[in-house]
Amino acid sequence: MSGTSGRRRKPAPSAAGDNGRKQVNLALQGGGSHGAYTWGVLDALLEDGRIGFEAITGASAGAINAVLLAEGWRRGLAEGVDPCQTARERLTAFWTELGTQPNPFSLVSHWHGPTAMLPGGAINPMAQSLSLWLDIVSRVWSPYQLNPWNINPLRVALSRHVDFDALRAAAPMKLFLCATNVRTGRVRIFRESELQLEMPLASACLPFVFQAVEIAHEHGTEAYWDGGYLGNPALWPLFYGTTSSDLLLVQINPLARAEVPDTAPEIAERVSEISFNASLLHEMRAIEFVQRLLAEKKLDPGRYRRVFLHRIASETQMAAFGASSKYDTSAPFLRRLFDLGRAAGHDWLERHYHYVGHAGTVRIAEQYL
Repeated sequence: MSGTSGRRRKPAPSAAGDNGRKQVNLALQGGGSHGAYTWGVLDALLEDGRIGFEAITGASAGAINAVLLAEGWRRGLAEGVDPCQTARERLTAFWTELGTQPNPFSLVSHWHGPTAMLPGGAINPMAQSLSLWLDIVSRVWSPYQLNPWNINPLRVALSRHVDFDALRAAAPMKLFLCATNVRTGRVRIFRESELQLEMPLASACLPFVFQAVEIAHEHGTEAYWDGGYLGNPALWPLFYGTTSSDLLLVQINPLARAEVPDTAPEIAERVSEISFNASLLHEMRAIEFVQRLLAEKKLDPGRYRRVFLHRIASETQMAAFGASSKYDTSAPFLRRLFDLGRAAGHDWLERHYHYVGHAGTVRIAEQYL
């Protein structure tokens, strides 16, 4: 894990894209503890320092990473130091603390640690059995029965590492946090101007693990579940609320798998992956359609803009972890994901940074359609 000590003092820029940084919009997928992969990606981008962020859209763990990055950047600006450095510090402090917290799914976490994989890449049968046990328990007893006091370790960690009042008053970038309205079944995008602790918690509220997060509004109170069901992440807010043409997606959920699942745990995990990727695939199809019509001069470029799409992902490596490993918050597992994401971030910078502002590096039709 990289160190983040020794802050560099420099004139504080007024926005995330100043100081000659190339501005991009970030799109951060959710996926439980697999969000530590995104932590590693962001650490590489921030350490490099050549990328600025006009806006971040995120769901679930992606929303949490978005808030942490924005808070760290805000603190850097306020203190007159390099905001990339303070953003790295916020992310590292949060994920390090999370790795030390007691995990209610410790049995599943243990068998998805170093012992989860057998030689040849097979999943340990014990891990599969525990995953199935967890699935059965969650369908018989709800979080309202299993966790009547509504204990959520994310609440304590986020409140310790993010000053939501200060961030709401002086957010250094636009934020779009996706949650699912339980009552209406519609997507809800929370913005930086209304930000409060409950919003990233709502975006990361898996309904079989946590009680729905209730948030007061002008006309009452609404309950929310994980945003990944309807937007993982939601890309469309970036097209209406930003000016940057570059969109960098950090994808942690594998799209494809080589084998057809034939056991109950494997089937359940694959269904979960497909469900949480569905909204992304729909949006990719829409992006490809608009970009193709623009290239064919069939749309008015004054109303529709070009999108330069980029992606950081490690599908083969991430596919090796079962979906139930998303409950594993043990420090060794988080560090393993961090290292994987950090390597992927540096690799993307080396191979694709020079395209930012000029061209996309993702073939949407080949990779998503």
